[in-house]
Amino acid sequence: MAETILILFQVIVLIMSVVIHEVSHGLAALYLGDSTAQRAGRLTLNPLKHLDLWGSIIVPLLMIVTLGIGFGWAKPVPYNPYNLKDQKNGPALVALAGPLANLIVALVFGLAARFIHLNYLAQQDIIKEFLASNYENLSLSISGSFLAIFYLLFIMIVVINVLLAFFNLIPIPPLDGSKILFAIIPLKMETKIVLEQFGFMLLLIFIFFFSPLLSYFLQGSLRLFFHYVVGIG
Repeated sequence: MAETILILFQVIVLIMSVVIHEVSHGLAALYLGDSTAQRAGRLTLNPLKHLDLWGSIIVPLLMIVTLGIGFGWAKPVPYNPYNLKDQKNGPALVALAGPLANLIVALVFGLAARFIHLNYLAQQDIIKEFLASNYENLSLSISGSFLAIFYLLFIMIVVINVLLAFFNLIPIPPLDGSKILFAIIPLKMETKIVLEQFGFMLLLIFIFFFSPLLSYFLQGSLRLFFHYVVGIG
């Protein structure tokens, strides 16, 4: 029962994290002159406005149950790049807003976790068991301690938001990093269209063939965040 509750908490944290990610895209677009997301009623943290059945619930649940950690997505917030005041850098700024929002969330809760007065060994144990997806041991680690429960919740928020942020910065369509790359490296419109058309396939190929590199990149990002923000490691 406790393990099921922990998995459900992780799904809820993931859903809210991707919602914050998408709303941040819409807010950035609105600030830069495009009100498409606002008119579509998508500038809200109400998850019901953003949920994608597969990306927000089914895929994350399957990944958490099988792999221990889940990724997911919400319905993309619509925006019209031709309405942006800055046609050159606007799309990159809108794209950057999502990962930046996730990093800010991770920073806030990482600093909050740092100031929870919990035994250092207990902190390490909670992080180790959570990253290892050992929910049985994890439920024992937090049993009977409100501080431990809050610490786990904050660590859960940190891990999910850091992974979302850095994964989305990979410069392959449809991820946000591709829009940033297009702003840095000028490409012909035809080339961008082709890359975006086959981007998802390229992303799957990258994940399949370069999963060790991707894992090293994401784990390294987490280690840095734990060391400098949470104060662990």
